[in-house]
Amino acid sequence: MPTSIDQPTAQTASSTKSSAASQPAREMVAILDYGSQYSRLIARRVRECRVYCELLPATTTLTDLQRLGAKGVILSGGPDSVYDEGARHVDQDILTSGLPVLGICYGMQLLAHQLGGTVEPHTGRREYGSAEIHLLPQAENAPHEAGALFAGVLMDEHATIPVWMSHGDSVGETPPGFVPVARSSTGTLAAMADGLGHIGIQFHPEVRHTPQGGELLQNFLFHVCGCSPDWTPGTFVDEAVGRIRAQVGETGRVICGLSGGVDSAVAALLVHRAIGDRLTCIFVDTGCMRAGEPEQVVETFRSNLGIPLVAVDASERFLLRLAGVTDPERKRKIIGEEFVRVFEAEQDVLSASGDYQFLAQGTLYPDVIESTSATDAAAAQRIKTHHNVGGLPEEMRFSLVEPLRYLFKDEVREVGRELGLPEDWVWRHPFPGPGLAVRVIGEVTPERLATLRQADTILIEEIRLAGLYRQIGQAFAVLTPVQSVGVMGDFRTYSSMVALRAVTTDDFMTADWARIPHDVLARIASRIVNEVPGVNRVVYDITSKPPATIEWE
Repeated sequence: MPTSIDQPTAQTASSTKSSAASQPAREMVAILDYGSQYSRLIARRVRECRVYCELLPATTTLTDLQRLGAKGVILSGGPDSVYDEGARHVDQDILTSGLPVLGICYGMQLLAHQLGGTVEPHTGRREYGSAEIHLLPQAENAPHEAGALFAGVLMDEHATIPVWMSHGDSVGETPPGFVPVARSSTGTLAAMADGLGHIGIQFHPEVRHTPQGGELLQNFLFHVCGCSPDWTPGTFVDEAVGRIRAQVGETGRVICGLSGGVDSAVAALLVHRAIGDRLTCIFVDTGCMRAGEPEQVVETFRSNLGIPLVAVDASERFLLRLAGVTDPERKRKIIGEEFVRVFEAEQDVLSASGDYQFLAQGTLYPDVIESTSATDAAAAQRIKTHHNVGGLPEEMRFSLVEPLRYLFKDEVREVGRELGLPEDWVWRHPFPGPGLAVRVIGEVTPERLATLRQADTILIEEIRLAGLYRQIGQAFAVLTPVQSVGVMGDFRTYSSMVALRAVTTDDFMTADWARIPHDVLARIASRIVNEVPGVNRVVYDITSKPPATIEWE
């Protein structure tokens, strides 16, 4: 799998000593990000078609794409107007290269603006929400690309399909060589194409509100770009193993940090398949783990998977560093640094058996995207620093091995199955690297952690008993710093409030709150206030992502 061009992250490759090189090992489609809230969804939908893609900065050049072996380009939507000062554009060489280009929303307006058409600024009338589009009579004479895009979806000028619009500006005159293909019911030009592989659509095929959007993207990928649906778990494993071997070499040794989640487990299995016993996994008990977590991790890896494992109880040093810290970003930075320091200490111990110069971890694509810094080279603002992306210290001895860096969560689970990871581990709910430290809002203390562990255990027990665990993408309890008045027995209480969070999601880039039956929620709340000392109130978070993130910190 090719590594992205220089996407800016909270740390540079040099500071983390990552030696992964850009190598176009497979065909791919590039998605240039102009800041749309849906950009990541485009990447998800393309991956669902079994085609590899990467989300790249708007400043990406044709040379970059050629180095990556791109077979096509998708221009995302975005908040800019093509006439704004400082508006982001596309490298003109890409548009004249012969590469197929699909412009979505702002991307369509860029095609029009840069290829000689006109874009009409909105004059108070925006089009946002559901709409219907229909083919125009002249679409019969449209280039092959237009027919290929709408094949099997929009058959003639009498048919309509529902789509999702979200734009202010719109294309007025099409560029030379383009044919208007479709309009919306309001008269907005909804699609245009030329005979050189350029297609513009004003609506968003990547969102579920465009029911046939997946078919449109498949048509572009397979019939316009000529891609093959070969992005499968098996091919990924083969390529990842080859890359790990090339990076580590014939004698290099790797330490892999296990967090107890599926991501680090799959990363460990990949590295183990690549280099065998030259991998040693280290599970660090930070003192911020869930109840029973350390014992379960050790049992699974030592007994079931046969991977060398060192378990380190570092809870005292982590909690000492976290004492008095309330800012979530500081927590993540502290935990990221302490993890590395523990690994370095173990590196010294293991050095008698070889040079452990590599550190493997389960960084995922959402981690990379959400930790991306806002610069001129990237459209997305940093949402939060993930401890295994931007939370690492600038000075460290290791070179990073990150075999999952360009995978989404559901893809990681598929790879886990391919590698033989036990099914119950494959479907474990995600657990953040910093652990319960970012689910205790405010200061992290042993007492507050103990309270949260009890509440979280009850939540997961009841969700499992109700048969909801697999339906829910992630569920956890949060200990808030809020205290409220209550009555327990005949006594007034002034105790802590616990919040429950449960979401449904396909990719963890977006999520909706889980509709847990009221009787199940009632049972969970009753157990928590009766069984967990110091808690007298339970609330349920019903916020989607966006606008919220899944974790509270």
